[in-house]
Amino acid sequence: MPDRGGGPTGPRVRVGRPSRRARTLLMTLGVLAVLAMLFVMFAGFWTDWLWYRSLHYSSVFSTTLKTKIGLFFVFGVLMATAVGINIWLAHRLRPPLSAMSMEQQSLDRYRMGIAPFKKWVLLAVTALVGLIAGASAAGQWRIWLLWVNGVPFGQKDPQFHKDVAFYAFDLPWYRFLLSFGFAATVLSLIAAALVHYLYGGLRVTSPGARATAAATGHLSVLLGVFVALKAVAYWLDRYGLAVKSSDFKATGNWTGLRYVDANAYLPAKTILFCIAAICAVLFFATLWRRTWQLPVIGFGLMVLSAILIGGLYPAIVQKFQVQPNEQAKEAPYIQKNIEATRKAYGIDDSKVADYSGKNDSDGGGEKLRKDANTTASYRLIDPSVISPTFQQLQQERKYYQFPSTLDVDRYKGADGKDQDTVVGVRELNLSGIPKRNWINDHFTYTHGYGMVAAKGTTTDPNADPAGSPDFTESGLPTKGSSGGGVGTYKQQVYYGEKTDQYSIVGGPQKELDYEKNGERTTSYKGKSGVSLSNPVNRAAYAVAFGEPQILYSGAIGDGSRILYNRTPKERVEKVAPWLTIDGDAYPAVVHGRIKWIVDAYTTTNGYPYASRTTLGDSTADSLSDGDRSVVAQQNKVNYIRNSVKATVDAYDGTVKLYEWDSKDPVLKTWEKAFPGTVEPKEKISGELMEHLRYPQDLFKVQRELLTRYHVTDPTQFYSGSDAWQVPEDPTHKDGNAVPPYYLSMRMPDQKGQTFSLTTTFTPNGRPNLGAFMSIDADANSKDYGTIRLLKVTSNVPGPQQVQSELNGDPEVAEFVRNLRGTDSDIEYGNLLTVPLDNGFLYIEPVYARGGSANYPLLKKVGVSYGKETVFKDTLGEALDAVFGESSEQRPPGDGGQEEPPSSNPTVKEALKDASDAYQDAQDALQKQPQDWEAYGRAQEDLKDALDRAAKAEDKAAGDKGQQQNQPRSQSAAGGSDKKGG
Repeated sequence: MPDRGGGPTGPRVRVGRPSRRARTLLMTLGVLAVLAMLFVMFAGFWTDWLWYRSLHYSSVFSTTLKTKIGLFFVFGVLMATAVGINIWLAHRLRPPLSAMSMEQQSLDRYRMGIAPFKKWVLLAVTALVGLIAGASAAGQWRIWLLWVNGVPFGQKDPQFHKDVAFYAFDLPWYRFLLSFGFAATVLSLIAAALVHYLYGGLRVTSPGARATAAATGHLSVLLGVFVALKAVAYWLDRYGLAVKSSDFKATGNWTGLRYVDANAYLPAKTILFCIAAICAVLFFATLWRRTWQLPVIGFGLMVLSAILIGGLYPAIVQKFQVQPNEQAKEAPYIQKNIEATRKAYGIDDSKVADYSGKNDSDGGGEKLRKDANTTASYRLIDPSVISPTFQQLQQERKYYQFPSTLDVDRYKGADGKDQDTVVGVRELNLSGIPKRNWINDHFTYTHGYGMVAAKGTTTDPNADPAGSPDFTESGLPTKGSSGGGVGTYKQQVYYGEKTDQYSIVGGPQKELDYEKNGERTTSYKGKSGVSLSNPVNRAAYAVAFGEPQILYSGAIGDGSRILYNRTPKERVEKVAPWLTIDGDAYPAVVHGRIKWIVDAYTTTNGYPYASRTTLGDSTADSLSDGDRSVVAQQNKVNYIRNSVKATVDAYDGTVKLYEWDSKDPVLKTWEKAFPGTVEPKEKISGELMEHLRYPQDLFKVQRELLTRYHVTDPTQFYSGSDAWQVPEDPTHKDGNAVPPYYLSMRMPDQKGQTFSLTTTFTPNGRPNLGAFMSIDADANSKDYGTIRLLKVTSNVPGPQQVQSELNGDPEVAEFVRNLRGTDSDIEYGNLLTVPLDNGFLYIEPVYARGGSANYPLLKKVGVSYGKETVFKDTLGEALDAVFGESSEQRPPGDGGQEEPPSSNPTVKEALKDASDAYQDAQDALQKQPQDWEAYGRAQEDLKDALDRAAKAEDKAAGDKGQQQNQPRSQSAAGGSDKKGG
C-alpha cells in the first residue's frame, strides 16, 4: 500500500555505526547491568532463605514461597490466556478490508504500524496482564492456605445453617475467584473490543451496521460471561449478609443480618440472581440470533431490578416496617448478634455479679484493716513510671538502656512465696557508645547485659535516697539479693525489644562483655545467625544491607556470624506470618536463660453475626507507643483467640511456638498448612508455665466489647441504658484509656489471692464507677482466663473522681508546694482499684521527681475508701488512717507508722537533735561536691542523740516500773487487811 505518511524526500544522511569496541563495551555494560539486577533479586531471596534456615523454620519459607509462586503462575497464566485468546479470536474474526471508509482509512496507519510486530504486541500485552494478575494472586496466599486446609468450627450460623468455616475460610476464596473472573472478563472484553474496532469489526462513525456478526457474537459471549458472574455474585452476596458490616444506632458497628436484610435484601438477592442468570442466557443466545435486542432488554431489566428490588424495596421496608417498631423487629437479630459476638471473643462465660460498692458489713475499721492486708498485694512500684529510676540506678554504662515501660512478673521471695516483681532487661543503646563507627556499632557493642528486678509492693527501707525500688536482682553483672532473685542465668542479651540493628559476632573482632571483675572481651559462642565465611553469603548481605564493608572487611573471618531481625515480636511474626502478635513481649528467666515471652493470636473477620473491632484502636491506651503496638495481619477482626505462646531466647534467638488453645479451629487450620511449626502444649515446661500470663491486648479487646456486650437482653441492649465505657487514665493528661493492671488480688468469690489482670468501667458519659473487671492471669490456675465482672449497684466514685478528690486534699497541696520549693515535681503512679468488703479500695503511689535525684522516687501513698481519702508517707499509715485504726490494732509488719512519740522532755529534745543531725547529713550529701566531712560529723551527732534518747527512755521505764510495783504491793496488803477484817 502507498506510504501515506508523507515523509521527507531529500537525500538520505548516512549515520555512522558505532565501532566494534564501542558495541562490545555497550553490550558488556548491558550484560553487567542485567547480572547486577539479577544478583540484587537473588540477594534478597538468598538472605531470607538463610535466615529461616538458621532458625529451623525453612518449611515456613518454602511453603509460603511455593504457594506464592504457584498462585502467581496459575492465575497469571489464566489471565494471560484469557486475554490472549480473546485478542487472537478478535483478530481472527476481523472482516475483509475491501471497502475502506474514512474511519478505517484513519486507522490504517495503526494497522500498518502494528502488522510487523503483531506477535510481539500480543505477547507483550498478555505478559503484562499476566504479571499483574499473578502478582495480585500471590498476595492472596493466606486465603488459599485457609481454604485448602480449612477445619470445621463445629458451629453453624443461625440464618443459613452453614458451618462458620464456610464464612471464615471458603467465602473469602470464592470472592477472590469471582473478582479474578470479573477482572479477566472485563480485560478480555476491552481488548477484544479494541481489536474489533482496529480491524473494522466495530464501527463508531461509519454508516450501516455498527458491528459485524462475528464481533457481535464474540462480544455477546463475553458480556454473557460477565452477567453470569454477576449472577454468582448475587448468590454469594446472600451468604455475605451474615458477615456484612453496617451502622446500627443500638451498637454502632454491626455485623450480620438485621430485619431488613432477612426480609428484603435476602429475597432481593435471590430474585436478582435469577434475573441475571436469564440475562446471561440471552447474551449467549446472540450467537444464534445475531441481534442485541433481547440481551439489551434483559440487561436493562437487570439494572432496573437492582435499583428497585435491591435498593428501593429494602429502603421502603426499613422506613415503613422497621422504624415504627424497630426495637421489636430487631430484637431476634440483636439476640443473634449478642450470642455470636460473646462467643467469638471468648466473653460468653463471664461471671457477672452485682456488687453494692459500699461497705455495710459489721466489724468496723478493725475488720476492714485486717481484710485489706489479705485482699491484695498492692503494687506500689508502677512499671510505667519507674523506668527512669532503673535507668539512673542500674544503667551502669551509658550504652545500656531499659524500656520506657517495665514489665510485671512473679518470682519467689525470701519466704519462698510468689511476689509481684517489676523487671527490665538492660539492653544495648547505640546512641550511648563513646565513639560511633562501623566497627563499634556492629562488632564491639553487640549485646545488652542482665535483667534487673525489684519488688513490686515495697521500696527499699535502707536505700538512700528514700523511695528507691527494693532491687532483688541488680548490678553488672546482676546478682540476687537476700530478698529474692531470679537465680543464675546467662546474662548476655543479643535479642531484645530495643535491639534493631545487625551485629556481626564470633569472628576475629572481639566484643565488649563483663564478668565479676569488670569489663572483658568475648566472642559469641551461640549457633544463632548466618555464617559469613562463605563469600557468596558475604556478597549477598553486602547487597541486601547496603553495606559494602561486609564484603571486604578484615573484621570478618572464620566463625563470623551476622545477627539481624532481633526483636522478639519481629522474629515471631516472621516465623509465623499467620499470627497476630501482642504488643508487649516480656522477659523471664527460665532454665537459666532470659526468655522473651510473646503472646500470639489467631484471628478472622469472617465469624457470622459477630461485631467487628479494630485491633489498633481497641488495644490503644495511655501506655501505647510504637514498641507496644499490636502487630496485626488484619486490623479489623470479629474472632480472636490467644492460641499460641511463643518464646525467644535472648542469647541465641531461638524461637519456640507452643500450642495454647488446642480447640481453636483457626490454629488447627494453620497447623495443617505449616505442619511441625507449633509444638504441643505438653512441651511447655513447668518453669516456663510459672511465667505465662493472660495477655494484655486480648484483655483490652475483650473489655472494649464488654462495654456493650455485658448486656444479654436484646431490649436493654437496644436502649443502651446500661452501656459502659473504659475511663480515661486519670494519671495522664492525653485523654487515652486507662491501661489494665497486673495485680495479685482476691475477688469476692475467691478464697486466696491470684495473679490477675484488672480494669474499671464507668457508665457511658458519667464519671462514677460502673463496673470492675478481673481476669485470672495465672497460667497455672485452674480458673485461668475466667472473667469476673462486678456490676456496681450504688453511686461509687470513679477513677477520675478519686483522682480529683486526692488532688484537692490539703496534704497533697502542701506536698506539691514543698516539692516545687526544691525544684521537684509530683508524678502519679497507677491508680489501683481493689474490691474490699462490698466497697472499693483505691490505692495510688505518688512519686517525686527532681532536685538532687532527677528520677521518680516513691514518697507518698494516696488511699481512698468510701468517703475517706488520705495521703500519707507509707501504705501502712494510709490504710490506718482511712480505716481509722490505731497503731496498737495494726498487725505487725504492715509497713505502718511507728509508736507514738514519748512525752519525756529529755527524749523529745534528744529526738529533735537526732532529726536535726539527720537533716544535716542529707544536706551534706546534696552539696556539689558532696561534703563527706560534714556528713561524718552529722552521723556522729545522730548516733549521740539516739543514744541519749534510748537512755532517757530506759530510765523513765525503770522509774515507772518501780512506781507501779509499790502501789500494787500496798493494794495487795490492803486487800489482805480487808479480807482478814
